[in-house]
Amino acid sequence: MAFGWKVVYDGKTPPLGAAVAPDERLSWGRTVGLGAQHVVAMFGATFVFPLIMGLNAQLAIMMSGIATICFLLIVQGKVPSYLGTSASFVGGAAAIYAQGGNAADVTGSVLVAGIVLGIIGVLIHFLGSAVLHRVLPPVVTGAVVMLIGFNLAPVVADIYWPQDQWVALLTMTAVILMAVGFRGFLGRIAVFLGLIFGYVLSWLFDRIFGPITSFDPAAGKVTTHWRVNWDGVKAADWVGFPPVSDLANGVVGIHAPAFNVAFILLMLPAVIALVAENTGHVKAVAEMTKRDLDPVMGRAIAADGFATVLTSSVGGSPTTTYAENIGVMAATRVYSTAAYYVAALVAILFGLSPKFGAIVSATPGGVLGGITVVLYGMIGLLGAKIWKENGVDFANPVNLVPVAAGIIIAIGDTTLKITNDFSLAGIALGTIVCLVMYHLARAVAPAELKDDGTMLAVGHTGVHHDEDVPGHEDGSHRAH
Repeated sequence: MAFGWKVVYDGKTPPLGAAVAPDERLSWGRTVGLGAQHVVAMFGATFVFPLIMGLNAQLAIMMSGIATICFLLIVQGKVPSYLGTSASFVGGAAAIYAQGGNAADVTGSVLVAGIVLGIIGVLIHFLGSAVLHRVLPPVVTGAVVMLIGFNLAPVVADIYWPQDQWVALLTMTAVILMAVGFRGFLGRIAVFLGLIFGYVLSWLFDRIFGPITSFDPAAGKVTTHWRVNWDGVKAADWVGFPPVSDLANGVVGIHAPAFNVAFILLMLPAVIALVAENTGHVKAVAEMTKRDLDPVMGRAIAADGFATVLTSSVGGSPTTTYAENIGVMAATRVYSTAAYYVAALVAILFGLSPKFGAIVSATPGGVLGGITVVLYGMIGLLGAKIWKENGVDFANPVNLVPVAAGIIIAIGDTTLKITNDFSLAGIALGTIVCLVMYHLARAVAPAELKDDGTMLAVGHTGVHHDEDVPGHEDGSHRAH
């Protein structure tokens, strides 16, 4: 099934407790309204994470719409989902920039990770998901998600927070209060609302306190500048394609990816997080729709891999299935893929407005500081969520010792120098230690310590769950 939706309930709002299946729809008017809800749900994280990764938000929004359409076609409309920007690659991107890389190095590394994810999806499709859970048990996937998030702490402390500590603190407080205090849909978009709050707060501070003297990323040094600078917004056109990258002048947009083995290794750990995110998403949708989606699990993972390759090939950001949109489905009980096609088309239209891209790019550094301190922490704690939902036993040294070492290596950004020109560090090294040492420890452990623990909890997400994560997988989802 691709476009042949059956109209149900005479196209009107379903009765209380009734649901609309993926291959069904309501009237087009109601479907467009639902599609708009999905756009709002994915919107914040989809443009915040490209901004954090040094990529173009306008391009990311446009490509997310194209990626979503590709995903729905590949899964034959059986898994309703929106593909927004993945948070799981943020740590790798930060590490690449720290080692002198640029946006092209980031997208090249993401592209290779997308290829690997696609291959894994194909293997799962033909071999079954049991193979996946044996290689990547919850104790390992949880550890990798955790170390990706917590490795980012220095980015907040050294880059974003110092740009405007008071705006960062107040934005962080607003996000926390809205995430907890708001119910339902508003709570799920708390990060997006927090960004708007911080933007307005920065403008007010400019009017009340005047310019701020702090590090200015645009100038690359400490300057006295306005928190909100809309010179670029005023100059941008209302309609047009995203810009072509001009890195010499600080313009990031459409560009060809570049490939560097050391940088690629920094990105590959995100593949593990994406496998967990997609697996959890499919299981969550299966539970909500009361359908067996295990046969389409590999197809969904491969589709995300294909979408990530497609978006990064033109300079866009990596993609993943979004928990925020699961939340919309859970609230409305409308699982129609028609609403996702509408959302994708709306996102493409947003991506054709340079004015929108300029507004996003002008987000004050203090605002990003307040948002990232929450998002990065949530990405890390989502690793603990995987452990909890799957009952990982840390009284067992097979589970405890290897992941303890890997997490500390990643958080401390420890480096293993292999040759004069090649080394492993941080996320890449931590992931290798978690994965390899876990299987090595299990191989030499006595029989009583070799508990199974290889199946992800049914109906739970490794990184994504509807009400647990406002705004996001990877991020986490995500963090998202």
